[in-house]
Amino acid sequence: MPELPEVETTRRGVEPFCRGRAVRAVIVREPRLRWPVPDTLATGMAGQIILAVERRAKYLLFQTAAGIALVHLGMSGSLRVVRRGDPVARHDHVDVALAGGHSLRFNDPRRFGCFLWLAPGERHPLLANLGPEPLSPEFDGQLLYRRSRGRRGPVKNFIMDARVVVGVGNIYANEALFLAGIRPDRAAGRVSAARYECLSQCIKQVLTSAIEQGGTTLRDFVGGDGKPGYFARHLHVYGRGGQPCTCCGSQLRACRLGQRGSVYCVACQR
Repeated sequence: MPELPEVETTRRGVEPFCRGRAVRAVIVREPRLRWPVPDTLATGMAGQIILAVERRAKYLLFQTAAGIALVHLGMSGSLRVVRRGDPVARHDHVDVALAGGHSLRFNDPRRFGCFLWLAPGERHPLLANLGPEPLSPEFDGQLLYRRSRGRRGPVKNFIMDARVVVGVGNIYANEALFLAGIRPDRAAGRVSAARYECLSQCIKQVLTSAIEQGGTTLRDFVGGDGKPGYFARHLHVYGRGGQPCTCCGSQLRACRLGQRGSVYCVACQR
């Protein structure tokens, strides 16, 4: 599933083609996504100028004076810039035709993504109750420490909870915990304030590095320019169960926490 770095990479890739451009038309070829594409998307967005392209958690927000197009890439979705008239592929479900000859094209083979329309002032449940952005000043070790008190569940599940902090998905949770030297299965409430401060900085480091590398392409993800991300080359633990630790050489151990694969080093993480 595309995580925060992949969504931010997409945002940065499409923004130069969208911001300040008028929407000439919206073509919906397949409305049956995770939630049906509403008729108001085409009627509301057509003729509007895209004022900004923003990201909240793993959602892309295309701001116009008439409302906001809310996009989630789901498990396998991508949002690319194409030239108008480029051949349409099988899973190209939505096109946003822009003035200037380009279109935003939403492709989603599994149809787990969404392309919704929010009227001015409308607050969608998908955006409610979200924690702070991990790269914002509001996110730090003290926040993690305060919110973790009394929690017995694994620290990995804790930092992946979008109510605590948004956008720390499975890949980057594994990597940040490795850099911070914290076992993913340690109880969240038993991690000290000092170690949470280290973990918060490692989360920022891992996400920033992944964004700079264009995200992590394991199978489906491509950015707004159709190119894969390269952070997979820098993974220390994710997907490397049974292989030697890049730091000490010990065999990495794999387990499942919250139905998600976790990998850690028994020597470097405690």
